[in-house]
Amino acid sequence: QVQLVESGGGLVQPGGSLTVSCAASGSIFSPNTMGWYRQAPGKQREVVATITTGGTTNYVPSVEGRFTISRDNDKNTMYLRMNSLKPEDTAVYYCNLRMTWGLRGDYWGQGTQVTVSS
Repeated sequence: QVQLVESGGGLVQPGGSLTVSCAASGSIFSPNTMGWYRQAPGKQREVVATITTGGTTNYVPSVEGRFTISRDNDKNTMYLRMNSLKPEDTAVYYCNLRMTWGLRGDYWGQGTQVTVSS
């Protein structure tokens, strides 16, 4: 009953910018936490950034100052603005919604590919 759909991935040159979006639909219970995770080839999935319903954010140190996570609670949509992209940012980016009441659990999108290359 919960669906997450990412969009906005693509190919970008090093130093460039890209914004990915995640639209959540279905039975969404608040408060909740949404986040972006990524998985590069041959590596484990890692958290990139998270944001609560109230707007509290956390970032992995490698993206601090370059990436900005935001959300529109009325639209159940989350964004990740990525600036100063590096080749090591190349990965499949996944949207996550974590609900701790109601339909408790972790929900995932299908992922969107971000490739940073010249």
